[in-house]
Amino acid sequence: MSEPLKIKKPRGKARVISGKCIACGARCQSVCPVNGVEMSEQGEPLIAEDKCIGCVKCVKVCPAGALEMFYTPEELAIIASFAKHGTDDVDDEELERRRRVAAYTGVWVFIEQNDGEPARVSWELSGVGRELADTLGVPLSAVIIGENVDHLPEQAFSYGADQVYLVNQPVFGQYRTEPFLEAMCYLIGKYKPEIVLMGATGMGRDLAGAVATRVKTGLTADCTGLGIDDKGNLMQTRPAFGGNIMATIMCDRFRPQMSTVRPHVMPLPERRAGATGEIVTESVPISESDIFTRVLEVIKEKGGKNRVDVAGAEFIVSGGRGLMAKENFAMLEELAEELGGVVGGSRSAVDAGWLPQDRQVGQTGKTVRPKIYIACGISGAIQHLVGMQDSDVIIAINRDAEAPIFEVATFGIVGDLFQVVPALTERVRELKQPGNS
Repeated sequence: MSEPLKIKKPRGKARVISGKCIACGARCQSVCPVNGVEMSEQGEPLIAEDKCIGCVKCVKVCPAGALEMFYTPEELAIIASFAKHGTDDVDDEELERRRRVAAYTGVWVFIEQNDGEPARVSWELSGVGRELADTLGVPLSAVIIGENVDHLPEQAFSYGADQVYLVNQPVFGQYRTEPFLEAMCYLIGKYKPEIVLMGATGMGRDLAGAVATRVKTGLTADCTGLGIDDKGNLMQTRPAFGGNIMATIMCDRFRPQMSTVRPHVMPLPERRAGATGEIVTESVPISESDIFTRVLEVIKEKGGKNRVDVAGAEFIVSGGRGLMAKENFAMLEELAEELGGVVGGSRSAVDAGWLPQDRQVGQTGKTVRPKIYIACGISGAIQHLVGMQDSDVIIAINRDAEAPIFEVATFGIVGDLFQVVPALTERVRELKQPGNS
């Protein structure tokens, strides 16, 4: 008696979606294992259906979503049958992937600290980490590494953590890549988290890249959005192609899934006083003699009238190319002073030498979330928008009524900023006079 024929789930054929290809450089052709993709003179893919094996590699690699899988009506009926009966035909590679991924669970947030003072971005990540953990139905854990940091677990619990992995040893007194890398990899190897979040700060970027390389997983930097898809994978959204598009990146084949997020991108969660949780104290087997670098002295930057914390300001008056010259920023300084805020700028203003680098707002500068953001003479390129679009109130001043900045503005003023800004400054002064409210 012959063995019954096993019906496999259809894989379909790749197909080009008209008008979506951006001619990215033949990525789809380079990943096709059967040479089933040729490129036209315009740089668009031509799919050879007789060669396509439905591996989906070209679809996954396309940054513009210009490829899709096409199924015949008969194949769609078979797929519906698989969905109805809850069965799936998978190969050994996919089964191994599922087994490997299933060993990891939980969401971790690395609590960045310096001399026991936690970075605000760590608590911002705790808020989004709490949402991810609740969606997955897993605990949220804070990872605290340092010396004399026994007071931080209480704060971590108040910002949503269910448990804390605490490493409190003298060797971690000052941040150095090597010991912190060993500690993170030790904890990841022992407890196997499925998601690890870090701040996109100097420390976070340095440590995250080293950890991802060591544990052989993916890392998405400078994310502006995080979510969970219907398969339980982390959806990591960030600007791509120079900030011209927003890409959602997945790491479905490896664990942990790692992301860094800039300060002020995520909202600070409400603090829950008196919250408690489990503290897991760990001792990492590393000593000072194992480390090649030494911290001889910590020199802290001194502030000054020209150095301000743009990222932490509640009121920001920003200028762009429309200011025309460096001396015109004095006008913005007056308005910012009246508001009790600071002056920022777009990349074009910084590149022109009108403002120092630490005042730049945008993808390659600071991400801000002030109460009021006033954009003066800024057209609103996506690179700038991703750095300020989460401000509570955005006031845009521009002569061009079609400027992209007006699409995100709460209030828009179409006019000459050289007339509008002084008028605003004068009005604020009037409102601050005794008797006015």
